[in-house]
Amino acid sequence: MKFLFISLTLLLSTSVVWAYTNELPVKDTSKPFVLGRVENMYSKILEEDRIINIYLPDGYNPADTVRYPVIYLLDGSADEDFIHIAGLVQFGSFEWVKQVPKSIVIGIANIDRRRDYTFPSSIPGDKTANPTSGHSDAFIRFLESELLPQAEKKYKISGHRTLIGESLGGLLATEILLKKTTLFNKYIIVSPSLWWDNGSLLTLNSAIYSASFNRPTDIYIGVGKEGLAPTAVPHVMEVDANVLADKLSAGKNKSLNIKFDYLPAENHGTIMHHAVLNAFRLFSKK
Repeated sequence: MKFLFISLTLLLSTSVVWAYTNELPVKDTSKPFVLGRVENMYSKILEEDRIINIYLPDGYNPADTVRYPVIYLLDGSADEDFIHIAGLVQFGSFEWVKQVPKSIVIGIANIDRRRDYTFPSSIPGDKTANPTSGHSDAFIRFLESELLPQAEKKYKISGHRTLIGESLGGLLATEILLKKTTLFNKYIIVSPSLWWDNGSLLTLNSAIYSASFNRPTDIYIGVGKEGLAPTAVPHVMEVDANVLADKLSAGKNKSLNIKFDYLPAENHGTIMHHAVLNAFRLFSKK
């Protein structure tokens, strides 16, 4: 009995020590997982601060002479498209994938996308539903005169620029393609809201339609099963996107590499990731 009592006492003492040890604070050895950089940029043109999210490719070294293509991403907030598009760029640049060259991604975070991504509309319903709309001209000047020059001064950027835009961002990307035809080398236009102003962009006379346009330009237009646009003027978004692709292809200009992609399994809310991945694949096979 004495031996049993001593054994039980030792067992209970050991259990108490073990429990007490487990309750001691454990040293936290974790550290932040850093995907990119966040910069605050003041725009004199827009008269406001803008948040710019930046992904730099693996091996990037500002001391090196290597320069990288750059991908400008509209709707580039951390809670919008920046994280998953940066992930696609990283994945596409892996040695065993080789669909995208190692690239810098610059995501432009939004403040008021309806203000920045739309030009003035003559349709009363457009203005009523979007009271701050109609100032894309200022945003384009911000891109051309402030953001692009500053980025190319600060980072190791080559002369190859891609612009990605979806929905109203796709409308803006189309406007830039048609009005500032040489500002970017590649355009990834996803589910563009070409219904804006009753589709007036589709009737615009652009230099890019001319047979004399000779700047090599890659243009991807992706659209899902979108249905009617959210406007009083009936527009089927799939049809509008197809019309844009047909107009760009009509001149059979060899400087333009045009890819139209219909993704019937995707809708306006799900198409972005799949379409951008397809654009990278198609551009890599040209």
